Amino acid sequence: MKLLRAATISVSDLERAVGDYAKYFDYSKIDDGVIDDDLAGSWDAPASAGRPYAIMQPASGADIFLRFIEQPAHPDYLPLRSYGWNCIEICVEDVLAANARMENSPFEVIGPPREIEGLPAIYPMQVKGPDGEIVYLTQIRDDLPDYDLPRATAPIDRLFIFVMGCSDLDASLAWMEKHVGVQNGRDMEIVYTMIAKAYGTPEEELHRIATMIHERDVFLELDQYPEAAVTRKRHEGMLPPGFAVGTLWTPDFDALPGPWITPPTTRNGPIYKGRRAATIKDLDGALIEIVEGDAA
Repeated sequence: MKLLRAATISVSDLERAVGDYAKYFDYSKIDDGVIDDDLAGSWDAPASAGRPYAIMQPASGADIFLRFIEQPAHPDYLPLRSYGWNCIEICVEDVLAANARMENSPFEVIGPPREIEGLPAIYPMQVKGPDGEIVYLTQIRDDLPDYDLPRATAPIDRLFIFVMGCSDLDASLAWMEKHVGVQNGRDMEIVYTMIAKAYGTPEEELHRIATMIHERDVFLELDQYPEAAVTRKRHEGMLPPGFAVGTLWTPDFDALPGPWITPPTTRNGPIYKGRRAATIKDLDGALIEIVEGDAA
């Protein structure tokens, strides 16, 4: 059961964002329109109603999506400096080829390809998009002993991990287990150069991170953020800037306790497919949208 469904990103220019991800990521637009009042209300973002959106799918045809919603940029938004959803991770066939593609693109390389000590199965790099969204592009070389990892079948393929910054990692792990129905995976301390650069701390400093899993599927990373991190500011009634909503399947929707922002309702379109969906806020205010999936 692969539980990631979609990552929703706030962008200041929808046409430009769609063009960038089509040209440099080979993603295709499969749906567009405007956000209706009910969906915006389910995110506690009534002012996002009427805003244009587009849904894009990877070249592989994987049934997992990027959704872009146009709204004004927020002057106080700084990538990686606030709690909540901060990064998406996408698998690629060849990270060095992906790096070459990004070098002459609107995506700023903020972390060139680098092997991670103790994790030879993955070979990642990181870029920052025009709207401050952080994207990991990761070549997967092997499975981990306890987990399965997807293999790219296109040069730039599907989402496979969402990354969240937390004020209290232990509390967030416990909350996610109870309210999202996922389990704790691996807990570790690593040299995390992106976080160090964002906060001006020594690059050799260790930062605690943890994964969350469902069966052998690892798809969430939770990071303990430094004390200097803040609650993300947003325009009144709108979605947060950057990576705004993380959408997940669940095989047992009725087992989740909520509290939902608005009651679950059936939704249509590529992300929902006529299933029930509802959204909850985590301890730091991140929007987690849950879609009813097939029973395990």
